[in-house]
Amino acid sequence: MELNLQATANNSNPGAVSVSDAVFAREFNEPLVHQAVTAFLAGGRAGTRAQKTRAQVRGGGIKPWRQKGTGRARAGSIRSPIWRGGGTTFAAVPQDHSQKINKKMYRAALSSIVSELIRSERLIVVEQLDVPTPKTCELLAQLKTLNLTDVLIVVGDEFIEDNLWLAARNVYTIGLSNVESLDPVILVGYEKVMITVAALKKLEERLA
Repeated sequence: MELNLQATANNSNPGAVSVSDAVFAREFNEPLVHQAVTAFLAGGRAGTRAQKTRAQVRGGGIKPWRQKGTGRARAGSIRSPIWRGGGTTFAAVPQDHSQKINKKMYRAALSSIVSELIRSERLIVVEQLDVPTPKTCELLAQLKTLNLTDVLIVVGDEFIEDNLWLAARNVYTIGLSNVESLDPVILVGYEKVMITVAALKKLEERLA
């Protein structure tokens, strides 16, 4: 299939780019996309919670008073769960919330999302995005020509250019990512996705 390139300030006669149907024309698999998004969000949970049992609380190595003759209830440790400052009966332990999803399923979910973006005309392909100076107004002016406000910008470089990063970091409706860092959550989190041709080819190799 062919995707039309959008005209930009640097390229007024863009043309089209050919991409694989197997990657960018996949049917939308909602259960698979839901599983991928859920697994990704679950993997980001810290799970760092912890409480101490009566064996872990400091102290309590001696019987507080003799078993009989004091008129008080028998006790064997001052760190019993029923005592103030004692251990917790069913103490919380650190948890691993991650969910396993196969690499093939993960790639298929990303391919399904991108294919749906193309069908709904939410994927904007440009030859390149040049930001000569790190000024937000210049980036917004370029996006305005494409009628883009809530957009994720995907570039093909391993490291995002400093000017682009500095120009976009103050605008919460603009996201930045390279192909290696793309995930299901960020792809579905914006109204539209703008991707360069170099990034599109890298994404095709990643999802093939």
